Amino acid sequence: MQEPAIIATDNTINTEPSIKIGLSACLAGQNVRYNGGHTQSKLCLNTLSKYFDFQTFCPEVAAGFGTPRPTMRLVGDPNAPGLEFSNGEGKDLNAQLATGISAILAKTDNLDGYILMKNSPSCGLSRVKVYQQNGHPHKDRTTGLFTQALAKKYPLMPIEEEGRLHDDRLLDNFLLRVYAYSNFRREVLNQPSMFKLISFHSSYKYLLLAHNQELYRYLGRLLSGSKKIPLEELTQHYFEKFMQALGKQANRNNHTNTLLHILGYLKKTVPSPARQHIVEVIYKYQQGIIPLTTPVTLLKHYLQQYGSNYINEQRYLNPYPESLNPLTRHI
Repeated sequence: MQEPAIIATDNTINTEPSIKIGLSACLAGQNVRYNGGHTQSKLCLNTLSKYFDFQTFCPEVAAGFGTPRPTMRLVGDPNAPGLEFSNGEGKDLNAQLATGISAILAKTDNLDGYILMKNSPSCGLSRVKVYQQNGHPHKDRTTGLFTQALAKKYPLMPIEEEGRLHDDRLLDNFLLRVYAYSNFRREVLNQPSMFKLISFHSSYKYLLLAHNQELYRYLGRLLSGSKKIPLEELTQHYFEKFMQALGKQANRNNHTNTLLHILGYLKKTVPSPARQHIVEVIYKYQQGIIPLTTPVTLLKHYLQQYGSNYINEQRYLNPYPESLNPLTRHI
């Protein structure tokens, strides 16, 4: 059974707390695919490994399937598919794969996210083909069997396919969710208290505003104390709604609204001509002329000089390490 491999992180680049991410072993360059090869990800190995400690897993190898091996595919009902070899042997492989899945899930409680191989009958996140008896795929697609089990055990954990992370907006959303998930686990779940929960919420106020205004207002009311909810229940419910809010991508209008709100903290300290220039830059972003990093960087310049501790500690301004910004510069 394959033990998880850890890809070393360059700690001279990342000074944040260790972020542990699960990674499909084939994406790490390990020869675990059916043909004895791999699908090495340059994004993961050359870039993200500077920030994440990758722990690599292959559920098929963990289940005892050899390498190389016949290809496998999902068959039957897309809502409850079976797994069999594609060469027509017809043997139901679900139970064997389940042993590998269980072995892996026993070692994943320390993870803050997971990056998966697309189209895999075990690791695919979506659009995985399910074949009918006539050999043709169903119109409906599904999720790989390992991914289903992973999402069931960790419904709030950020999970993505490697291929989708080459889209700037999807990468940005994955990164900020990973760091938010990790921060909540360390800062709140480690030793929950109402003070920690409110402090955490305060630091994410404007990031929530940018992503989901409805849940931003809901979470504020939830923590107002108007409803007496046991701390454990309140913490879990908050975490669920918090991750749900960040799962919705922020659009340009919401970002613009958030940036203008933050600018309001400079109303009494920055001269009007400078503030008007910032407004013009924000609206250029809204129109798609410049990327988000431009108005954010400009605001941070003035906030560092004139802003309060409260506004400078907003994670909207730094949702993940600043050195990752070039990867998402077009959002």
